[in-house]
Amino acid sequence: MTRVSQKINESPAARWTVLALVAITMMMGYVVAKQMSPLQYFLELPTSSGGLGWSSGEFGVLAGSRGFFNVFLLMLFVGGIILDRTGVRFAGVLSCVLMLAGTAIDYYAIAFMDPTSTVAANLQWLGYSDSTIKVQVIVAALGFATFGVGYELCGITVSKVIVKWFSGKEMALAMGIQVALARLGTALALAGAPPLAEKFSLSTPILIGLFAVGAGLIIYLIYCSMDSKQDASQENSEDDKFHFADMKVTIKNPGFWLITLLCLLYYSALYPFLDFATKLMISKYGVDPSVAGSIPAILPFTSIVLTPLFGGMYDKIGKGASIMIIGTVMLTLVLVVFALPFNSSALAIALMLILGIAFSLLPSVLWPAVPKIVPMKQLGTAYSIIYYIQNIGLMLIPIVIGGVLQRNTTGDNVDYTQAMWIFTGIGVAAIIVSVMLLWIDRRKHYGLQDANIAK
Repeated sequence: MTRVSQKINESPAARWTVLALVAITMMMGYVVAKQMSPLQYFLELPTSSGGLGWSSGEFGVLAGSRGFFNVFLLMLFVGGIILDRTGVRFAGVLSCVLMLAGTAIDYYAIAFMDPTSTVAANLQWLGYSDSTIKVQVIVAALGFATFGVGYELCGITVSKVIVKWFSGKEMALAMGIQVALARLGTALALAGAPPLAEKFSLSTPILIGLFAVGAGLIIYLIYCSMDSKQDASQENSEDDKFHFADMKVTIKNPGFWLITLLCLLYYSALYPFLDFATKLMISKYGVDPSVAGSIPAILPFTSIVLTPLFGGMYDKIGKGASIMIIGTVMLTLVLVVFALPFNSSALAIALMLILGIAFSLLPSVLWPAVPKIVPMKQLGTAYSIIYYIQNIGLMLIPIVIGGVLQRNTTGDNVDYTQAMWIFTGIGVAAIIVSVMLLWIDRRKHYGLQDANIAK
């Protein structure tokens, strides 16, 4: 048999087709990941008014549950090793199946379970203060945790796919486009879930999400056929294979740990804020509940345009570590203003636009920076460690914030001041870490300030 003389990824049409396939798959996951966030107001309505009678603490448990299995059962570590040992095809299909299963459990819990049935609970170690919790919440949380295993595994798999197909080429632009489509999924969930829930039922957005991740599985199978042809067009040496002993290279790398810590802080301030932002718009800024999700949706819609733009700039001019500093400063300043006693809806919209820029700046350079620090054969495990530690924040912070808001609720009035200052503190820590990353890049010469496209 004649060996293919040119790698398939040398063809622009092939690699951009691959990007479209895996980015759409990931976008479907993002639709499900945030579809419950804008429904907090409706979930907490009494059952007599069409809601489920949840408390803010119970919503916080659901919002944080996505990371339960990843954190407590170390499933992200397992997923990263599976990815590096078995490759992107098997890991990607596995991730899609887990997302599909988790979403199906969520749909069953919200659509069919009794919202009044409760059990005794002692979850103070998670920040949940009530003595009972709804069985419906527990089952929904288990489903979301199952989804979370597949969702995070899909994230690290898609990242490795992009590095595999775009290394030395338009990698940051490709990652920026993938992030932009993911943000589109988030925006569709934030803006679309409330009117769907209001017009049909609370389970309708979840049913749509179930079909979305099912479509994502089919799309990823199409990618797998292209990837098998890519592997057939190149020779893989023993040096390219993953070995457990190689992990010590990553673990001893200070730049890797700073990237990991920055990711933890940045996303722990941003994503949990989005989880509670819709009700913030209602309670503090007086926005109508049916359209309140549209204001937080400004953030991902803004980043849809800007993330690929900033990624393309990073490919050509570099300055990645400097861009990280700018992104964390912008994030923190916006959180500070949200904590202040101003309640203009116009101000809230302006802040979301600024936050959308920050939401675009840092991810456009953060994820393409990892392959500059970690070898390709260890990349899946490295991303899994980053995602694992990130998941600790994404699990705990929503539960903590849910408890804080519950303690600061009087009747229908919710005081968000204390919660926003917590988010601000996390943002300040992110600024410090990003400055340290620039400093160590100058000492270790990782190349974070260098352009990505090979000259």
